[in-house]
Amino acid sequence: MSNTKTVSVPHLNATVGYQMPHPYDPAKPTLVLVNSFTTSSDLYTSQYGNSKLTSAMNLLAIELLGHGKTRTPHENFTYWDTALMNLQVMEALGVKKTFVLGTSQGGWITVRMALLAPEKIEGIIPLGTSLDSESERTRTLGCWDGIEATTGPIDKWTTTTNTPDFEPDDHFCNFLIDIGFGKDCDSNVREFWKKSIKSNYQGDDGRKRARMAAINLRERDGLHGRLSDVQCPVMWLHGTSDVVYSVANAEQEIQMFVNSPEARLVTIKNGQHFLSASHPEEVDNALIEFVGKWHK
Repeated sequence: MSNTKTVSVPHLNATVGYQMPHPYDPAKPTLVLVNSFTTSSDLYTSQYGNSKLTSAMNLLAIELLGHGKTRTPHENFTYWDTALMNLQVMEALGVKKTFVLGTSQGGWITVRMALLAPEKIEGIIPLGTSLDSESERTRTLGCWDGIEATTGPIDKWTTTTNTPDFEPDDHFCNFLIDIGFGKDCDSNVREFWKKSIKSNYQGDDGRKRARMAAINLRERDGLHGRLSDVQCPVMWLHGTSDVVYSVANAEQEIQMFVNSPEARLVTIKNGQHFLSASHPEEVDNALIEFVGKWHK
C-alpha cells in the first residue's frame, strides 16, 4: 500500500486510507472504488494502470473501516458508518459528485452512499454482490452460506485477552483468495494477498478490526426495502464464476431498483467474485461506457 495516503474526517474520528493515482481533475467525472472484505485499495491496481480509464475519469479508492490504513478509535462500526465516512472523504478532497463502484461488501456501500446523499451520487456500480442479508433466500439461489463461513473466524478472533502476536493464518488467507480471485489464480497474486492480509491485521488492533469486519459481513442489514429509494442509474456487474453470490440472485435484485432511470445487470463470462481483478478489461470498458452516458 505504498501509494496509499490518509485523510482525517469527523465521523468516528476516522483516519481514512485512500488512493488517488493521478491528480484530481474537476473537469472529469470521478469514480469512487470500494474494496471487498479484508482486502485494501490495492484490489484496484489494474484500474490504476489503465490509461484509457484514468484519462476518462478520476479514480478515488477509499478503504472501509477496518480495512487497509483506515483507523478509528471506536471498536464497533457498521457499513452505514463507512458510507458516511466515504462521503466526508469526498468533501475533504473537494469531490462534489461521483459514481461509486464496490466489490462484494463494497456493493452494499454504493447503495448506502446513494441513499445518504443522492445529490452527490451520479450512479452506482455494484460488483459481485448481494443486497440481501445473509438469508435463506440467497442460499436457495446458489449464494454461499456466509453465516457458516464467517462464524468460525469470528469465534476464533473473539477474546478479552490481549493478542500481541496475532495475524490471520494461512487457512483464512487462502480461503479469501480462493473465493475472491479463484483457486487457480496466479501464484504471485496469492502471495501478494497473503502477505498483505497478514501484515495489515497484526496484533490486538488487527484482530479487533478483522473481527469487526467479519461481524459486519455476517450480520449486515438487508437493503431490499430501501432499493426503491435509489434514484440514480445502476449498472450491476457480475461474473458467471462467482462462488460467493450468484447470477440468479443478481437477476432478482436488479429488478428492485424500480425508480432508477436505468438498472441493468451485465454478466461477464468466467468472471470471479473479485471481478475487476479477474476481468479488468471487460469491467473497465463497461465503466467508461456507463460513466460517459450518465455523467452530467
